[in-house]
Order: sequence, then structure tokens, then C-alpha cells
Amino acid sequence: MSGLVGSPVGMTGPPPPADGPPTRRGARTALERALRAASYEVLPLRGAEESVVEHVPRTVPLTVTVTEAKGLVPTLELAERLAGHGFTATPHLAARLVRDAAQLADVVARLRAAGVSGVFVVGGDATEPTGTFPDALSLLEALETTGHHFETVGIGGYPEGHGHIDPELIERALERKAPHATHVITQLCFSAATTAAWARQVRQRGVDLPIRVGLPGAVTRQKLVRLSAGLGLGQSARFLAKQQSVFWRFFLPHGYRPDCLVEGLAPTLGRPEPDLQGFHFFTFNEVARTEAWRQEWLARLSDAGTG
Repeated sequence: MSGLVGSPVGMTGPPPPADGPPTRRGARTALERALRAASYEVLPLRGAEESVVEHVPRTVPLTVTVTEAKGLVPTLELAERLAGHGFTATPHLAARLVRDAAQLADVVARLRAAGVSGVFVVGGDATEPTGTFPDALSLLEALETTGHHFETVGIGGYPEGHGHIDPELIERALERKAPHATHVITQLCFSAATTAAWARQVRQRGVDLPIRVGLPGAVTRQKLVRLSAGLGLGQSARFLAKQQSVFWRFFLPHGYRPDCLVEGLAPTLGRPEPDLQGFHFFTFNEVARTEAWRQEWLARLSDAGTG
């Protein structure tokens, strides 16, 4: 890791104004706060429940992505089981996989009974909708029409756009979805500057929801090779098909660690502009490695703050 965990750089003049560049200490504090409040995304695959229960603190919120090939049921089941273990578990609801308002009402009732207090609504990449919901906005509107108990409703943000949707259309869709949501989680982007610039543009367009930055966790090359060979695992895996040439350049022999990316984001965390308020790690079910990496960072940041 670099200078964020070293000794603060001495000031040679007056401190910067409140809206000016953050101090090194301020960036370190904001980074520590973001890592402590991090959330993890997991895939509804064999062994996921056991691995999460063994390695992830109950204080870490979780989202459960949708497996396109298997539909919503595995996602809902895993979220229910994780909630039963004491986690805050949020299932993805892919609009194009929901048949109609009756099925949506059943899903809402099922999640209420399981104590699940949030959902993350996406359109889904199915070629044709299963039923009456072609996109995330239509499902969000139906949720409000039928009534729901959810305390949090997340929607996706796209700092680098979407491979199949015009950039202007996708940002206009974000504006329309925002009134129905409580927060935004961005898709993976390996450029801190691009993410920050996108977040500023979102604010300028009037979207003032908290933004959590989606990052890859600490993952092995072998795991990502396996997942990338069988897409249809939801948005967190599909990026591999689009960005493989970029992604593999970041790999070390033993795997990927998002060290440079979190350091690049640190100066913008917690500031009014672009108001990035936390991290969301796409773990690809490498929760043990990702949690060990997070704890290592927290220990170093804590030591630097008391040094």
C-alpha cells in the first residue's frame, strides 16, 4: 500500500478550505470509514452460505445476485437463509424474470416473512421479459403500487455506460428510477477518476441518492476464469466478458487485490462532490480472501492513525 497509511505530510501553509482538497489524514479517515461500512455481493452457488457464515461478520451487509440460468428462486432462498443467520441480506430482483404483479406480490410477502428488509432492483439481461416487466423502472413502480415493507431499495449505476444501451438513455433511466430508490451501487469500473466524474455528473442531473462504489474483492485468477467461462451469473460477472483485456492486466500471479483502486478513490470519499459514501465488493464468493484483505487494510489504517 502507498502513502495513505504512512505519516501525514506536513503542511507548509494554511489548511485547505472545507470544500478544497482533503488532507492525507482526512482521506485516510474517510477510507477507513468506507471499509468498515463495506457491503459484499455473493452469488447463489453451492457453498456460498457456508463460506459466508464462516468468514463474514454479521455487521457486513450482503447482496445476493441473480443467476440468469436458474431464475429468482436460488437468489431468494439464499437471501432468506442468510437472513436467518443474522445477516442483512438483500436479494437482486431482475425485472425481466418476474412474471406479473401477482408473482411480485408473492415475492414481497415471502421476503417479509423471512425478515428481509431490502431489495436491489435491476432490469436483467434476458433477451425477452418473462412477463410484464421489461425494465427496472417498471418493477420499481409496481413495488410502490402494490405496497412493500422494504427499508432499502437499491438501483444500479454505470460509470462506464452499458454495452447495449445508449449512455444518455441509461442516465435518463437513472433519473427516473431515483425517486423509487434509497441508494445507488455502481457497476465495476477500474478507473477511480471515471467513477468520480460520473458521480459528479449524476449529482448535476439532480440525482442525490447515496452512491456506493462497486469494486472487485480480493479474488483468485482461477475463480474468475471459472466464472467468466459460464456467464449468466448476473451483472457482477458479465463485466468479465466486456472487460477481460483490461481486467487481466491488473492481476498479480496469485490473484487480484483492489489496493490501487481504493487508494485512488480515497480522496473523494465522504466529500459533498461527488459524494461517494461507501464500498460494495463483488466477491465472486471469495469472501474469505476479501474479508482478510479488508481486515488487513483496517489494521494498517488504524495503526497509521495512532502512530
